Amino acid sequence: MIRAWIENHWGRIGQAQAAAVPPTVARPTGTVPAKYAALHKYLKERYADAVTLTFGQIEDVLGSELPALARAQPEWWTTTNVESGSGAQAQAWSLAGRTAEPNLGAQNVRFERGPSIS
Repeated sequence: MIRAWIENHWGRIGQAQAAAVPPTVARPTGTVPAKYAALHKYLKERYADAVTLTFGQIEDVLGSELPALARAQPEWWTTTNVESGSGAQAQAWSLAGRTAEPNLGAQNVRFERGPSIS
């Protein structure tokens, strides 16, 4: 009898708590292209909510130059349509829980932590 009461009682509390918890943002899926794995690791290991890196600093992390499109088109940083093949590099920061906001004039990118995806 006590066991039934505990199961019934805890079951109701669990349901109430589950209803009170806001939905979380879906965790991005996919894999980081090998070329951008070092950037992914770097961004994932930063504690700051926002990290601003110059193009030169990003190239230092990558160990190679960014493509010309990265310096000329902001869409290179914000397109995440991996299925079409465009924006596969964005997996580096999106899988690290960040968004990218490029400033082409200043030649830097602000990577900001997104909503909690835990």
